[in-house]
Amino acid sequence: MTRPLISSITLLAAAFAMPTAAYATAGDSSRQSAEATSMTVSLDSCRNMALQSNKQLLIRNEAVNAAHFDNRAAFAAYLPSIDFAGGYTYNQKKISIFDSDQLLPTKTFNPATQKYEFNLAKNPLTGEPLKQPDGQYVPETVALIPKEAMTYDIHNVFFGAVTLTQPVYMGGKIVALNRLTHFAEELALEMKSNEAQNIVYAVDAAYWQVVSLKAKQRLTLSYVALLDTLRHNVKAMVDAGVATRSDLLTVEVKLNQAQVDQTKVDNGLVLSRMALAQLCGLPVDTRLTLADEDADLTHAASSATMAASSYDMDEVYQRRADLRALGYGVKMLEQGEKVALSAMLPNLAIVGAYSFSNPNMFDGFKKRFSGAFSVGAMLTVPIWHWGGNYNKLQAARSRTAMARLELADAREMVSLQVSQSAFRAQEAQKTFLMTTANLAKADENLRQADIGFREGVMTTDNVMEAQTAWLKANSENIDAMIDVRLCDVYLSKVLGNLRY
Repeated sequence: MTRPLISSITLLAAAFAMPTAAYATAGDSSRQSAEATSMTVSLDSCRNMALQSNKQLLIRNEAVNAAHFDNRAAFAAYLPSIDFAGGYTYNQKKISIFDSDQLLPTKTFNPATQKYEFNLAKNPLTGEPLKQPDGQYVPETVALIPKEAMTYDIHNVFFGAVTLTQPVYMGGKIVALNRLTHFAEELALEMKSNEAQNIVYAVDAAYWQVVSLKAKQRLTLSYVALLDTLRHNVKAMVDAGVATRSDLLTVEVKLNQAQVDQTKVDNGLVLSRMALAQLCGLPVDTRLTLADEDADLTHAASSATMAASSYDMDEVYQRRADLRALGYGVKMLEQGEKVALSAMLPNLAIVGAYSFSNPNMFDGFKKRFSGAFSVGAMLTVPIWHWGGNYNKLQAARSRTAMARLELADAREMVSLQVSQSAFRAQEAQKTFLMTTANLAKADENLRQADIGFREGVMTTDNVMEAQTAWLKANSENIDAMIDVRLCDVYLSKVLGNLRY
């Protein structure tokens, strides 16, 4: 986040230099911006517009909604489910129990034996029962059952059932899934919060980049004015014969270079405004005027980064949205272990159903709808799956162990990140104080050079050196002010204190 020191106007402009094509685009955009919508915005309003329009944040919001509905769907597994199933079947043939008419022998009660005996045809001479060639007795009387009486029309069959299933014990799967989806919803919320913080930081960086370039635009204007005044004075000296044409050409070359570099800074400012407008969800040709463009930032910058010297890492771990998201990820995987374990445990459910059909045979064969209730219980006990369920459980435990290690590694990285950010914030504050002191010296040096030049004790080169030093001091001071603000925002982000 520390910007390089700028020793001259050339280095200043090079820091924001763009390809030639970009300059042309920026020039066109500058002309268009005069006709585009103009807005005056503050840092908070830029943040709000970006949070409302950012597509990635909208995606995160939908992820939160999806996780919420998944949680509600998992809770529904506690409650009984009611389902209906129905269908229709066309059969080509009727169904018949017999292939032909049936003749059934009859019986008569014999009082002597107190039993029913078959009525058999007897030989009139011997009184013995008659037999057929195959050895079967010949009945004297028979009961006729026609084939048509036992033939049923099943060409069109309608059937259906309404079932109710109430889980009783599913091996802990339902409880684990409810907890898993709850943690998934919390994870989605933390990811949304983390994305919002990233957006806020990006907006802040773009915002202060515009403020920095605006300040440097004013600085380059002042520098060009200084060189123009110097050119005017040297020209008068040349006309008076106390300076050479070479001195005038040296100043004019420096002035032309400063004017070219000023154009580059102007183009960089236009492009930076476009980038900020895009982050805010506005058309890129929107002319944004920032509330801090012309504000005195010196006092505000000197009071920033107060948290760089005092923080509690345990509290940081609790506030960081990304670490909380990783923690919820670990909890989700722990519940995944319980889901895998449930496949090795018995499952018990109560089932009730009302089944009906047309035709039906509840009271003889009738071609009309009729049905009946049924209630039962279903128990499933896993016995042997060649280690498949056990291996799934072990894999789930390994994934949980991996997530715990990733969380521990992330905490170490956060600790390093916080330490580095605090150090950079403190260094940015020191750099700002040093550049402020150096700026006062550069102002005095330029004043002395101007006086010496007017008195004739200093040359043109001495004045240009003083002006270059003044430019460098001002540029470094602007960079230091912006660095303090960006370090403050970034430190708040890594500490989990960034509010939006």
